[in-house]
Amino acid sequence: MAKIIQIPHDSPGKFSCEEVREVLRCGGVVGFPTDTFYGLGADPWNRAALQSIFSIKKRPSNKPILLLISSVKQLDGLVHNVNESTKALIDTLWPGPLTLVFEARKELPFPLTSGSGKIGIRLPANSFTIQLIKCLGHPLTAPSANLSEAASPLTAREVEKSLGRQLPLIIDGGPCPGGKPSTILDVSLTSPKLLRDGAITRLEIEKVLKRKILPVQ
Repeated sequence: MAKIIQIPHDSPGKFSCEEVREVLRCGGVVGFPTDTFYGLGADPWNRAALQSIFSIKKRPSNKPILLLISSVKQLDGLVHNVNESTKALIDTLWPGPLTLVFEARKELPFPLTSGSGKIGIRLPANSFTIQLIKCLGHPLTAPSANLSEAASPLTAREVEKSLGRQLPLIIDGGPCPGGKPSTILDVSLTSPKLLRDGAITRLEIEKVLKRKILPVQ
């Protein structure tokens, strides 16, 4: 059964990531809070850990795994061609529940992209999540911490109930906001395309881009 560690609510800045770092270094997967739901965090460069995510979630192998970053600078080692329109979206709607799908660098592990040549990335609007990623020194995977097609978890206890026997560690940061999931927008195309409707509306995106975008089909 997973060990649950509490974030100090009165002083979250005092949280030590050493135990999390050791779990990830050994190829483990942890449950952790984000600005939407609880996610499954693993070292994105550890192929065995990525395969564990697919196994834990019973996730189809053709579904890529999104990443969370702690700063825009971390895009440099992950993606190609951040154009001016995408920069405008980043400047306006990050941090927040908008996942941008970029052309991925070829050196990224196959399970992250599932052979699509693309990678979904988000800068979360959650101070603890950003602190954790900074402390670890690398981005974190962040598919929802549930079995595929099941409801996304809002609390550490929900993660424990669903996946606790398969996770070594769950970080309890209290309830996540929930609501709509992150909007997913493919910006690797000449004309950006919505892949999933979510918390950021199509109108908000079009206002930043000053043009219409392709809807979810």
